[in-house]
Amino acid sequence: MAKFGKRTTAARAAFAGKEELTVEEAVELIKSHANAKFDESIEIAVNLGVDPRHADQMVRGTVDLPNGTGKTVRVAVFARGPKADEATAAGADIVGAEDLMETVQSGKIEFDRCIATPDMMPIVGRLGKVLGPRNLMPNPKIGTVTMDVKAAVEAAKGGQVQFKVEKAGVLHSAIGKASFDAAKLVENVRAYVDAVSKARPAGAKGAYLKKISLCSTMGPGVSLNVENATGN
Repeated sequence: MAKFGKRTTAARAAFAGKEELTVEEAVELIKSHANAKFDESIEIAVNLGVDPRHADQMVRGTVDLPNGTGKTVRVAVFARGPKADEATAAGADIVGAEDLMETVQSGKIEFDRCIATPDMMPIVGRLGKVLGPRNLMPNPKIGTVTMDVKAAVEAAKGGQVQFKVEKAGVLHSAIGKASFDAAKLVENVRAYVDAVSKARPAGAKGAYLKKISLCSTMGPGVSLNVENATGN
């Protein structure tokens, strides 16, 4: 049997038997036990009633968290000419075309979000095997293939979160930091759940939001009351 330290043991005891909490209750519980030596992320997991192997049950999208994520996001933009200048002015960390493609092909990927103008997609398309598995491939459905690079860069820097369902039908995202005020974390949780609810695919049958859980980076998880989380 695994042995836990005093902090972990205390946290597990505090969480024991607590299920179906309101968002407010869960946030307060998690914050009170997120006492690692760094500012832990607050993470959400949503179990969905979908089978993403079917195209009409794929769930993906973005949400602009009202209070950001607390994380510094490095943004790369594939663009040329005036659009490259626009991306740089908007705060993009890396901007390029063929040169950026070569950098990525070499295995040097120093960014968390990738944006491209439509004319760059023949170049970006060559990077599918590299960017795809890292969920970094630009996609027009989530606004990362666009001529409005200024808005896309600002959204990424401002706390926009992308979500995409995994094979097991689960979404995982970070929605803030333990240092955030509880009210701000609650707002972020509800904004995220609302965005996922609105992204329900046409092929989903029966219960869509099956389970919602919160945890901190180093702490145990706790389940939320789904109706409370959705505001129903």
